[in-house]
Amino acid sequence: MGEALLRSAFSANIKERRDFSCALFDAAGNMIAQAAHLPVHLGSTPLSVRAAMKLGPFGRGDTVVLNDPFAGGTHLPDITLVTPVFLGSSETPDFFVAGRAHHADVGGTHPGSMGPSKDIHGEGLRIPPLFLTRSDVVNDTFLLLVRANMRVPDEREGDLMAQLSANRVGARRLTELADKHGREELLHQAGGLLEWTAALLESALGELVGKTGQLKLRFRDELELPDGESIPLGVEVRIKRKASKHHITFDLTSIVEAIPGSANAPRAVTLSAVFYVLRLLLPVGTPTNDGILSQVEVLTTPGSFVDASYPSAVSAGNVETSQRLVDLLLGAFSTARGLRGRIPAASAGTMSNLTFGSVDGGKGGQRRAFAHYETIAGGAGASAKGPGAHVVQTHMTNTRNTPIEALEVHEPVRIVKYTVRRRSGGKGAHAGGDGLIRRLKFLVPARLSWVSQRGHRGPWGLAGGQAGQTGGARLFRGGKGRAERLGIQASMEVAASDEVELQTPGGGGYGN
Repeated sequence: MGEALLRSAFSANIKERRDFSCALFDAAGNMIAQAAHLPVHLGSTPLSVRAAMKLGPFGRGDTVVLNDPFAGGTHLPDITLVTPVFLGSSETPDFFVAGRAHHADVGGTHPGSMGPSKDIHGEGLRIPPLFLTRSDVVNDTFLLLVRANMRVPDEREGDLMAQLSANRVGARRLTELADKHGREELLHQAGGLLEWTAALLESALGELVGKTGQLKLRFRDELELPDGESIPLGVEVRIKRKASKHHITFDLTSIVEAIPGSANAPRAVTLSAVFYVLRLLLPVGTPTNDGILSQVEVLTTPGSFVDASYPSAVSAGNVETSQRLVDLLLGAFSTARGLRGRIPAASAGTMSNLTFGSVDGGKGGQRRAFAHYETIAGGAGASAKGPGAHVVQTHMTNTRNTPIEALEVHEPVRIVKYTVRRRSGGKGAHAGGDGLIRRLKFLVPARLSWVSQRGHRGPWGLAGGQAGQTGGARLFRGGKGRAERLGIQASMEVAASDEVELQTPGGGGYGN
């Protein structure tokens, strides 16, 4: 599925950065297998599938589309397609296949749909679960609605059709497996994968609690706000043995209510962070599926910063708050005696999101409409095993770099500097990985947005290691002169010849 989407997508964000994810689900909506794609997508997609399932009953050739953060989605640029799969003469779905892709623009106030907004209405077109196809016939009315609300309509339609094609590939492959091995065997093996993963989680939890039968861990961190203030984040992790099995609870109820900005995270994103961190604790080769959550409880307060409800803005929650939640949870596990030496220091802790696009939407035929989104790599945290990796996408993002050649072909910009940000990783017995410096020159007027974290306080070190350097962005009007600092969030118009320089954080160091 992933290869089909990669090879047929229109936007550089999907075909170059690979900002998409694909997974398979059983008839109950449990994720049974996933590709090696994006953790922030994959841990949250089960809620999208279950939201789509409410539209049933389904027929062959049906596909549901959605991006609503309050109905199984994450943030508006992530559009998910869910397709039921019928094996043999089945009258109800035996499986579902799902693909999620980050679209470079879905409308809203800011080109790229990732700027600082006060509520969800400023972030773009919100799509509740609805049918994109019935009996393999595409809903042209829906496509007209999409095209009317997005800045580069041909690209959006092309990417959506690429997603649809990828889902059809997944459905066909599942049918071929059933033809070869039999429907009942395929269903049996899917259930076996879930049971296998659940057993590995039970074993890992048992090792953590040891003979005491219970464990309690706490950790605190913070998420930065544009005004220099911060939101305190705290978690209590509790593991107890009940009825012959260990159960783990992540208590996030102390976290404050939603804020006016865009850093609020829907519950799907919070679940995704929990899913990812638990997967890190399991052995190499563990099947990654919903068996990971079989003995897990995640406590959040509805309407809070980590369980946002309508009409909260959420665009940064998916990319920034998810990273901070991973830091928070890993910090808690770093205090467990049974995990000492296994947990790394904090990585960059931000996806360092850059979006830009047409100021005038390409009206009048004078300019081609464009919209671009990318995340910028940073430093990985060091560990007891060695130093952190330089210039790499860490934790909840698993995308690639946008190659200079591809970026300059697709968009009216030039890259004038691109280098490792030397010695930005935290010092320690093992140093944190370095971030990078990326400087772009605009060839036409554009609207730019920048969303990041770790601009005030660098990623923390462990076991005596120092914090990595903070990140940030600077704007040079005309490409020279005094720099204008953009802070951790900004949105502004830039002129032709203006340059923006991005500096990403280094990872934390490990050991004194």
